[in-house]
Amino acid sequence: MLFSPPARAAERPRPRLSAGIGRAFRRLGWSHLPLIFAIVVLVGLVVIAITIPWWTPYDPVALAGRRLQPPSAAHWLGTDALGRDVLVRTLYGARYSLPIAAGVLAVAVALGVAVGALAGFLGGLIDNVLMRLADITLAFPPVLLAMAIAASLGPGLVNTALALIIVWWPIYARLMRAQVLNVKKLDHVDAAIVGGVKPGRLLFRHIMPLCWSPIFVNMTMDVGQVILLAAGLSFIGLGAQPPTPEWGQMIAEGASNFYCWWIALGPGMAIFLVSLSSNFLGDALRDVADPRGRQ
Repeated sequence: MLFSPPARAAERPRPRLSAGIGRAFRRLGWSHLPLIFAIVVLVGLVVIAITIPWWTPYDPVALAGRRLQPPSAAHWLGTDALGRDVLVRTLYGARYSLPIAAGVLAVAVALGVAVGALAGFLGGLIDNVLMRLADITLAFPPVLLAMAIAASLGPGLVNTALALIIVWWPIYARLMRAQVLNVKKLDHVDAAIVGGVKPGRLLFRHIMPLCWSPIFVNMTMDVGQVILLAAGLSFIGLGAQPPTPEWGQMIAEGASNFYCWWIALGPGMAIFLVSLSSNFLGDALRDVADPRGRQ
């Protein structure tokens, strides 16, 4: 034969997701300064959160010196109302705020993606029931809903995380449902249906691999939002409780000593840097996922 028949679509090797992400970031290169800044800040905070018990000079809970001392050589960000080092407590705060953000987004994304994929793929009554449940949750302002849930469950980091999961999962359910509905219209899905592909394989092998890009972008940008809302709940007494060195709880301590500006400076800057870095990282992922938006 002069010409061999083309390989069927089902037999063609599928690129791995990790390889695609790696090629995408290499496409941006080291010239993307906001991306470099975001990676340095986020990786640095993770390393600090893991290693800080081994090298910090002060205990984040025990008294370290005189009360309400301004920044000095001994205490770079001063001390709080109980004489504890503000810088050390700020660095320890990464051990609470970052895991909360990671855990909330992991559970919310898993739940939202599962609900949205089923709703978009099955349609009909199941779609209506699941999306109306999501609409009921989205009808309330996120801050007020999180406050109401956290207040009903009681103060604490675990209850704060549960409240944030309830607030966030409908966002990803809606996003995944929209992606599945768009991908279902593509030609390769019709070809797979004609070829007799089973529904489960059709969803997981032909539809969902094309739906992850906006999920990852939205998830990255939500890191700062989750940390900010968790800090807000701690600020009003519904999240972490004293003497936990959580950023929102530390800002609440600074608010009670308004003229000692250094108490809230450390945790406030930490929240700002994490939020800014997560947005930079999300922008980079968006540029990779949608090359048409790149300048």
